[in-house]
Amino acid sequence: MNTPIAPNTAAPASSTISMEASSANRVQPEIVTASTVIAKSGLPNDPPDKHRLNWAIAPVLFLFHVGAVAALFFFSWKRLIVAVVLYWLTGGLGLGVCFHRLLTHRSFATPKWMEYFLTVCGVAALEGGPLLWVANHRRHHQFADKEGDPHSPRDGKWWSHAGWILVGNALRPDPVIFERYVPDLGADKFHVWLTKYHLFPSLVVGCILFAIGGFRLVLWGTFFRTVVGLHATWLVNSVSHIWGTRRFATRDTSTNNWWLALLTFGDGWHNNHHAHPVSARHGLMWHEIDVNWYTICALQQLGLASRVQTAQLPVR
Repeated sequence: MNTPIAPNTAAPASSTISMEASSANRVQPEIVTASTVIAKSGLPNDPPDKHRLNWAIAPVLFLFHVGAVAALFFFSWKRLIVAVVLYWLTGGLGLGVCFHRLLTHRSFATPKWMEYFLTVCGVAALEGGPLLWVANHRRHHQFADKEGDPHSPRDGKWWSHAGWILVGNALRPDPVIFERYVPDLGADKFHVWLTKYHLFPSLVVGCILFAIGGFRLVLWGTFFRTVVGLHATWLVNSVSHIWGTRRFATRDTSTNNWWLALLTFGDGWHNNHHAHPVSARHGLMWHEIDVNWYTICALQQLGLASRVQTAQLPVR
C-alpha cells in the first residue's frame, strides 16, 4: 500500500538530509530561465581543490570517452540493444531505483536480497560504491546550491557537470563523511564490501560481454553505455539546477526537464524531487513520464516493494 506524504516529510533517522522549507508547498507554474535560476544561488563557492586535476580519474574517463567514440564505428543493432538493456539495468534499476530512491531517501523498502541485487546493478554503472554515491547525494540535499554542495552550478556550469569529478577529492572515500552521512549503510557489511570492491561487478560484466561478442560488444556494452550513463547523471547535477521549469518554490535552483526525465528514467523531474525528497514518485502529473516509479510499482505488485512513500500535488 502506498503511503501519501506531505511535502518535505523528514528523512529517515539515519540520514542527515535537510528538507526544504514550507514554501516548497506552493505550486509555481512560472518558466525559469538560466539567468533566473543562477541569480537565486548567491555567491560561488571556492573549493580548495577546484583547480587540481585528479590524475587517478581523469585518464580513465578520457579512455572511456575514446572507447565510446570508437564504438560508433562498429555499430550493429545487436550491440545497441545490449547497451540499452545494460543502461536500464545499471542507470535505471541500479542508480535511479536503488542508489537514489531506495538507499539515499528510503522512499520504499524491499527484501535485503533484492536490495543487494539492485545495489550490484548500481555499482555496475561505474559511479562508485553505494556509500560514496549516497553520501554525496545526501550532502547535495543538505546543502543544495549552498556552500557544501559537492556539485552546484554556483561554482560554474562545467563544475556542476563533470568538473567536480575531474578535480579535487570528491570521489575519495572519507570515513568521517561516511560516518556522518551514511551510518545506515556503513553498518551493513555487504554495502561496505561493495564500496571497497565496486569495480568487480563491471569486470565481470566486461568479461561476459567479451565472451559473447568480443571487444566490439565490450565497446558498446561497457564503454559507450557507461559514458552515456555518466553524462546522464551529471546532467541532473548541472542542467537540472540551471535550465527548466519550477513547479515548487524550493530554496535551491532545482528545475524539471522532460527530456532529461526520459534520459534518466524519471530523475529529470528534479524540482519535484527537491520539493518531495522522500517520495518514490518524481513525475507527479500523469504526463510526467517516470519509468523508475513504474518499476517500483511493478516491484510492489510482485511483493518486492513495501512502505512506498508518494507525494501528491496540493489541491488548488
